[in-house]
Amino acid sequence: MGHIAIEGMQFYSHHGYYKEEQVLGGKFTVDVYLETDFNEAALKDDLTKTIDYEQVYRLTKAEMEVHARLIEHVCQRILQKIKSNYPHLKKLKVRVSKHNPPMKGNVEKVFVELEE
Repeated sequence: MGHIAIEGMQFYSHHGYYKEEQVLGGKFTVDVYLETDFNEAALKDDLTKTIDYEQVYRLTKAEMEVHARLIEHVCQRILQKIKSNYPHLKKLKVRVSKHNPPMKGNVEKVFVELEE
C-alpha cells in the first residue's frame, strides 16, 4: 500500500455563506490524500496502474468552480467525485481551506476535512 498527496491546489472561488463572499470570491486551498496500491505502477513505470494526479486536479477544479454556501459541501462533492473515479482507493482524505474568512478577528484560514 502506498500514499499519494496532492497538496496546495489553489483556487479563486465564490463559496461563502454571505452574499459578499459569493460575489467577490476568495482564495481556497485543497489538499487530497490517497491511499492505494501502486506497487505495479512503481515496478513497471506505468501511469495507468496508479492515480493520475492531473485527473485528480481536474476533478477538484471542476467542483471548486461550482458555487456553494458551505465549504463542507464543496469538500463532500470533491471527495465523492474522486471516489467515483477511483473506486479502488483504500483511503481518501480531502481538506478544503478558506483563506481570510470573514470573521470579526484576524484569522488566516479555516478548513474542513473529510475522510473515507
